[in-house]
Amino acid sequence: MKNASSTIETPIKKRNYKPFIIIVSIILIGAIGVLSGIPGAKNFDAFDITILPMMNAIFNTFTFLFLVGALIAIKKRNIKVHKGFIYAAFVTTFFFLITYVMYHFLAESTVYGGSGFMKGFYFFILITHILLAAAIVPLALTSVARAWNGEIERHRKIVRFTMPIWLYVSFTGVLVYLLISPYY
Repeated sequence: MKNASSTIETPIKKRNYKPFIIIVSIILIGAIGVLSGIPGAKNFDAFDITILPMMNAIFNTFTFLFLVGALIAIKKRNIKVHKGFIYAAFVTTFFFLITYVMYHFLAESTVYGGSGFMKGFYFFILITHILLAAAIVPLALTSVARAWNGEIERHRKIVRFTMPIWLYVSFTGVLVYLLISPYY
């Protein structure tokens, strides 16, 4: 005969991730804002730093593909695969952040050299990318925190915004690279 307590699921212990999300968001967004205002290292020649923006684009590409995989997996109700893709997207986003910070710490800002429609298009993509990239930090962290806490309905509500924004940010990150790469 089965023990009644063996069939009862252990509830998920909810944790308060809010302070962590706020601190990480402020630090990341603040550090990137500060980096945009510094001139870059002078006479740095340990390696060719122009490889870093290409690495950024590669990491953004993988993030985009992992997010698409996560979306397909969850549509098929495969939560385990969905989680794996989401964690992979966080890893590639983390690597993106490392190479992004390295490049902007070491290099001066690259000026877009195009004109006409392409210049307007580039700046539209760049500005929306920057604004939504700042927004995605707390959104993605909150989304995963809600999943970890077992708050599935609240998780579903926020990912309706988080997923398309994160897809847009990762896709436009690659697009920004492709548009500005001739000017590095």
